[in-house]
Amino acid sequence: MGQEYLEQLRGQIERVTFTSEESGFSVVRMRIFGRSDLVTVVGPVPNPTPGEILRMRGVWTQHPKFGPQFKLEFFQREVPATAASIEKYLGSGLIKGIGPAMAHRIVACFGEKTLEVIEEDCGKLAAVPGIGKGRIGQIQKAWEEQKDIREVMVFLQAQGVSATYAVKIYARYGKDAIQTVRENPYRLAYDIYGIGFLTADRIANALGFAADSPLRVEAGLLYALHGIVEEGHVFASEDELFRKAGELLHVGDPDLLASALERLVIDNRVVPESLPASSGGKAVYLSGYYRAECAVAERLSRLLVTKSLLPPVHIEKAIAWAEGRSSITLAPMQRKAVATALSEKVMIITGGPGTGKSTILSVILSIYGARTSSVLLAAPTGRAAKRMSEVTGLEAKTIHRLLVYDMHKGGFKKNEDDPLDADLVILDEVSMVDLLLFHHLLKAVPPTSRLILVGDTNQLPSVGAGAVLHDLIVSGKIPVVCLTDIFRQAGTSTIIRNAHSIIQGRRLFFENREEDDMFFIEKQEPGDILETIAGLVKRRLPAKYGFDPVRDIQVLSPMNRGLVGTAELNEKLQSVLNPDGPGIARGGRQLRVGDKVMQIRNNYDKDVFNGDIGFVEGIDEEEQVVTVRIDERAICYDYGDLDELVLAYAVSIHKSQGAEYPCVVIPLSTQHYMLLKRNLIYTGVTRGKKMVVLVGTQKALSIAIRNTREMGRNTYLAWRLQQCLASV
Repeated sequence: MGQEYLEQLRGQIERVTFTSEESGFSVVRMRIFGRSDLVTVVGPVPNPTPGEILRMRGVWTQHPKFGPQFKLEFFQREVPATAASIEKYLGSGLIKGIGPAMAHRIVACFGEKTLEVIEEDCGKLAAVPGIGKGRIGQIQKAWEEQKDIREVMVFLQAQGVSATYAVKIYARYGKDAIQTVRENPYRLAYDIYGIGFLTADRIANALGFAADSPLRVEAGLLYALHGIVEEGHVFASEDELFRKAGELLHVGDPDLLASALERLVIDNRVVPESLPASSGGKAVYLSGYYRAECAVAERLSRLLVTKSLLPPVHIEKAIAWAEGRSSITLAPMQRKAVATALSEKVMIITGGPGTGKSTILSVILSIYGARTSSVLLAAPTGRAAKRMSEVTGLEAKTIHRLLVYDMHKGGFKKNEDDPLDADLVILDEVSMVDLLLFHHLLKAVPPTSRLILVGDTNQLPSVGAGAVLHDLIVSGKIPVVCLTDIFRQAGTSTIIRNAHSIIQGRRLFFENREEDDMFFIEKQEPGDILETIAGLVKRRLPAKYGFDPVRDIQVLSPMNRGLVGTAELNEKLQSVLNPDGPGIARGGRQLRVGDKVMQIRNNYDKDVFNGDIGFVEGIDEEEQVVTVRIDERAICYDYGDLDELVLAYAVSIHKSQGAEYPCVVIPLSTQHYMLLKRNLIYTGVTRGKKMVVLVGTQKALSIAIRNTREMGRNTYLAWRLQQCLASV
């Protein structure tokens, strides 16, 4: 539409109804100068702030539900001029250190000259009651940063991209942000969390970068390779990488891709390697993954052939002593597992629920505890480590905390130069452990230590790249004890019986008796499944079984999208479990005090990790900080860090790995058809400690149990381990 047909309006933002952090699209209520009523304005307004003055051009539209709206096409921001608008502007949370009450006191002192005072002589703020030197310095620094951030926002908006990430870009590059982006916008895809290649490519296109620019082709190759790694693969075949990168870049010339790959090899960003003769072709690794795969094979080989410092033990006498001490009798496979743990440097114990893994660990720890105090227990997640501690009675740590992350230097403090003090290391939930994390662990395990790996091969593979547990088993180089028998006490549990039926591909059996611990509620339509789950969590399960609806009940969904995906479930459950109270709107979602939330990326500075669950304790509008309690620790998040948190009333089954919950509720709909797999439903069901409730269709459940197709992962860890040991 030509600008000559656009109406011009000027007004002040009164409140923000909705804003999307991803697109910048916003819905705001504005007081238009010259009109008495509030007007709804919709359009691309990144980071709208109450009190701001906007000069706009756009058209009037009629929304069928919400009535007349002004759809803006262009706008310019103006600094508010009246005392009332300045107070609203400052009190909106724009400046860290100024909340509504503080804004009122400042404007009461300086009126319409308030912004001039902050800009030119911030020291005058000392005249405001309750403001000291420290707060003045904080306000002055925040005001300067806000000006720079706004400049970055304007620059990005001029390139046709939302300025949502301006704060992070400014934090990464400082005052050099605009120059850095102009020189190489593709750096954003590597340096800024949340900005991928596609966004960087749009900026580059707006800045005039050619489609065959070397920077663009290199970035596209790396983006395609990272995408393959995010699917769980450790490497990509060269042909597959070129195919995906070519489709992404719309580049048909293979020489362009080959040349870009050569430059990435020279820069040591990727490593090509000829695959074993049986496969042919070339593998292309991100350099870090290549080094990790080689190092894991080498370190495991060294661990396997290096003699333990512990004196030999008479295995039969040791087992008999432990049985007598604990008044138990081990089954044959349990005895084999303990004997293997006492005789081998590295071993694997695998088995499903109720097969006696906990008993075996207790016996092993009892015997080793009488011979050494240097025993360390670890698991991939805080929840898994806590459960390991409860089972064994000993302290267990997450792998990250065991290795002690150095926030100042980056990386783990425990490594080959400063190894763990351990004669024995036991690692639980190994199916969750990806290649990189296992690499870091092995770097810190002394060659003389024994290593016991415990896991369930029927669970989902690790979220990160690799298939560590699978590869170690199929290598044939590490002793494995597989437990299959269900013990009598566990056999009374419907959860455990049905879990083993899932493994065997058999139809599940539900009687829905009061004494059962697993139930199936038949609902056909996704909307009915959603409403049933909300009722179960809010009323029925707490009333009948005493579960706390927020802390004891966890909804696990096969996927994130759809009417019974995690996004819709969280919105619904928040509305029924925590509808009111102080909150903050971010990216079109509400975060309220009392909400259950999950960390979705590793943050070593905060010592919190992907999958950690906590509860929002407080929101400080002046300091722009949200406090979340995770594992009995209060963690502070600046507003700019809130994209690391999501609501966690419902989480994906993938994110639930390593956890146990008193009660689990799982929706099963054919909407989830693409993700319904045996190992997924098995993982979800085995998260329930006291109760599991499935809500959905028998058809969806049958699809999941029958579907054993699991895309293999590109790894050569098993092959490398075989090669390393063959040369010893």
